[in-house]
Amino acid sequence: MAEAHQAVAFQFTVTPDGVDFRLSREALKHVYLSGINSWKKRLIRIKNGILRGVYPGSPTSWLVVVMATVGSSYCNVDISMGLVSRIQRCIPDGPQPQSDVQLRRHQRHSHNGPEAGPEWTPAPLPAPHRCSFYQTPQTKALLSMAIFSTGVWATGIFFFRQTLKLLLSYHGWMFEMHGQTSHVTRIWAICVRLLSSRRPMLYSFQTSLPTLPVPRVSATIRRYLESVRPLLGDEEYYRTETLAKEFQDKTAPRLQKYLVLKSWWATNYVSDWWEEYIYLRGRSPLPVNSNYYITDFVLIRPTEVQAARLGNIVHAMILYRRKLDREEIKPVMALGIVPMCSYQMERMFNTTRIPGKETDLLQHLGDSRHVAVYHKGRFFKVWLYEGSQLLKPRDLEMQFQRILDDPSPPQPGEEKLAALTAGGRVEWAEARQAFFSCGKNKTALETIERAAFFVALDEEPHCYDPENEASLSLYGKALLHGSCYDRWFDKSFTLICFKNGQMGLNAEHAWADAPIIGHLWEFVLATDALYLGYTETGHCLGKVNPVLSRPQRLQWDIPEQCQVAIERSYQVAKALADDVELYCFQFLPFGKGLIKKCRTSPDAFVQIALQLAHFRDRGKFCLTYEASMTRMFREGRTETVRSCTSESSAFVQAMVEGNHMKADLQDLFRKASEKHQHMYRLAMTGSGIDRHLFCLYLVSKYLGVTSPFLAEVLEEPWRLSTSQTAQFQIRMFDPEQYPRHLVAGGGFGPVADDGYGVSYMIAGENTIFFHVSSKFSSSETNAQRFGNHIRQALMDIADLFQVPKAAR
Repeated sequence: MAEAHQAVAFQFTVTPDGVDFRLSREALKHVYLSGINSWKKRLIRIKNGILRGVYPGSPTSWLVVVMATVGSSYCNVDISMGLVSRIQRCIPDGPQPQSDVQLRRHQRHSHNGPEAGPEWTPAPLPAPHRCSFYQTPQTKALLSMAIFSTGVWATGIFFFRQTLKLLLSYHGWMFEMHGQTSHVTRIWAICVRLLSSRRPMLYSFQTSLPTLPVPRVSATIRRYLESVRPLLGDEEYYRTETLAKEFQDKTAPRLQKYLVLKSWWATNYVSDWWEEYIYLRGRSPLPVNSNYYITDFVLIRPTEVQAARLGNIVHAMILYRRKLDREEIKPVMALGIVPMCSYQMERMFNTTRIPGKETDLLQHLGDSRHVAVYHKGRFFKVWLYEGSQLLKPRDLEMQFQRILDDPSPPQPGEEKLAALTAGGRVEWAEARQAFFSCGKNKTALETIERAAFFVALDEEPHCYDPENEASLSLYGKALLHGSCYDRWFDKSFTLICFKNGQMGLNAEHAWADAPIIGHLWEFVLATDALYLGYTETGHCLGKVNPVLSRPQRLQWDIPEQCQVAIERSYQVAKALADDVELYCFQFLPFGKGLIKKCRTSPDAFVQIALQLAHFRDRGKFCLTYEASMTRMFREGRTETVRSCTSESSAFVQAMVEGNHMKADLQDLFRKASEKHQHMYRLAMTGSGIDRHLFCLYLVSKYLGVTSPFLAEVLEEPWRLSTSQTAQFQIRMFDPEQYPRHLVAGGGFGPVADDGYGVSYMIAGENTIFFHVSSKFSSSETNAQRFGNHIRQALMDIADLFQVPKAAR
């Protein structure tokens, strides 16, 4: 193939006259530019490492301290209180200068020897006068002052960091009512602003973040019993309480000691175990069970030219990766002053989940200069750079259009190859070892796994049509699992572009949680819509470079045994995908604006509505999972908020009975809302229930200790799993100025076979998007039925507060 020849830098032929070398100047030029680009990145990382390592200090502040010390010395003021003099005495003296006469005398003595003495040895010849290093008193004084200044500067940085870490350990501000800020919190906020006033880099606060605390066992057990009380009858609750107390008194103290020891030693006592045992050791298929999806703008469509939209989006993604490498992205800050951990962002690009028989591995590369593309059963490699220059959107559009126009058919076994990533993990690991460990298959697989990310060019058009409600559900299903062989589910994320230019993401879950990929997606969509733009005909701006090498087609040699394994994985994944019922809808009567008029948290409002909807749907309460983040702690990920509380169940039962006064219902609702907000704050501040119990369970397994209580806790099914999708994290555009630039959020599959998965996005003042999933195989669940119950529950709660319909 022509593109294969263009990739060769030199060729040689052995002849009778010797070896004949033929060099390609163009290829060598690209090699040279690539090396320059690589060294630039290394230097940038070294510089960023230094600046990050001395934050909140800076090289300029070091120079100021040195100048202040030197200046005070010249003014005969010893601000070091004698330390500079002590340092100066410890600096060794250099060689003393010798006169020319002494030097000649030494040389003559060395040549002639002494006048007497048979065992004379020539004296060593000193270095010439001009090459000697002399430390004058002035030099020693300046050096000692520089050493003292550096020590003062480093001590100041350490002090400021420890002070900031102590301040960030204060979470009292989260538990104060809005508009009732205490004097302590105000002073705390001023101090935090002062210590973090200098413009931070992405990872500047990492070492200043507090570590996740290990809750007391008694507190965790008490909150656990509170959470299960509305779910159990009196007899069953008494049995659970007995098991819990027995565990607390007999087994837990020993397990807790190991956990506390780990919290002292490790950066985070939960995250590494959570990543390994919840994600990487999972042997079930990734689609539906683990991976999740994120949608595009749903009310606007920048262009319908598939290659053009993809050109802009891919270019914007690499711009974001460059900012990520240079740490130019600002850390996410709660209230604008409390930094969130940025650790998860490190593995956003160039990351792949490698299958294993017992556990998977996350492979992360420092850099990748290409993307892997799938279209109509073929795999391609597309370079992102020309030498050291990032390809412009118009050039990327041309490359993707070349793939779309390529008429070549798939190779045998190639079309459904990606189904291996959609089936069982053990089967994929065995096939990878048997058929992809050498030859062209290994080369092609490494091209995919070492790509910056994976791109899927779909042949079907998908989008949200407000006049056709089913369109949003079909769009979500295509993003969640596609055809089960047109997504590489192992990549950190697959970028999906449909025939009509509509986009979306399918993200692997082990490397990070949804808000991290949401940060990237918000930047990309804003850059595409507001900064890159399109021509009147829908193409990318700029001029095309026609001499670019064509995308490289990946070559495979897939034997029949491998094709059989591919088909087996495909059938497993297809059965799983076909069983998923996804119902997505836009709730239009009201949004965040009306909820605020009810004087409650929007999240609490929706969560209580979900409890009401579920009780009407199933006639009972269930264990409810709501994801919250713990990123105020170093390397924090998520914690569970158990949304079904005694307060929310009391409100729901009163609503269902229908014979209570509206004032009483309002009072019950406010109590349920306040309880939910309190539970959410506890989870965010490291006082959750489930991560602590999860880690205690792992310690018990390591120690070979049997605990009936922990076994029951870990086996409890989450029949209602919920999550709120964050929006406007980086605020690149004003939602009031661009009200139609709305993303519908994203969704995931149900956690329990007889349960629901609900993701929602409170998209501004006037609308909420819901993504409800269940399984057709369960006779007890129906996603559309539950969605209708959610609608009605939201309306019924809003009516409690007598908000006029016009305000909705």
